[in-house]
Amino acid sequence: MSETPDYDVVRILKALPHRYPMLLVDRVDELVKGERISATKAVTFNEGFFQGHFPGRPIMPGVLQIEALAQAAGILGIETLDLADSGKLVYFMAIENAKFRAPVLPGCLLKLDVAFTQQRSKICKFEGKASVDDKVTCDVSFTAMIADPPE
Repeated sequence: MSETPDYDVVRILKALPHRYPMLLVDRVDELVKGERISATKAVTFNEGFFQGHFPGRPIMPGVLQIEALAQAAGILGIETLDLADSGKLVYFMAIENAKFRAPVLPGCLLKLDVAFTQQRSKICKFEGKASVDDKVTCDVSFTAMIADPPE
């Protein structure tokens, strides 16, 4: 069942511990618990990384595209397991088969599509794809672990 109504940045902030400048998901467009999420990152010229990557030719770093996908996956995991406001965190364990296919420039709406490929109690595997105007910019497989934050 799709659960997207009212999934704005306020609800995102309840699901994720990330805050500016590391919050890379602006809205959730579609969420199907236990299956997939589609979210959006509005890429603006005001992003801090554009100052140095690269001066005169701003391009969103590929690792930040992967981070945005991971944050979308984090929302999917937190919502699927009903862990919002629990204090649990979603940690990267592995990143595999990352491919960068096109640059992401200021002014783009970066679409983030992530699906579960395997789910266990605390370990989840995902496939993610980032795109701009239906053109894939990045695709990746990754594994994450749900755990308590460090003390």
